[in-house]
Amino acid sequence: MIKKLIFGLRYKMAVRKADKLHKATKRKFLVVVLGGKPAVLSKRKVRNLIATRYFRKGTTVRDIEDRALYIAQ
Repeated sequence: MIKKLIFGLRYKMAVRKADKLHKATKRKFLVVVLGGKPAVLSKRKVRNLIATRYFRKGTTVRDIEDRALYIAQ
């Protein structure tokens, strides 16, 4: 129960951060789960991570967007 509460708080903070960054830069930001925690990534950063093989081979930006918890656009 406490883990769910902490995850919920981290998720809320990540959504706020994504919205704030989108408003400032007009870029698309995604909230995705990395290492068990919600993380805010720009679409450009996702492309970089895919190019450096952070994700499994064959993963596309579209796959990450489909699995994102939240998309600020």
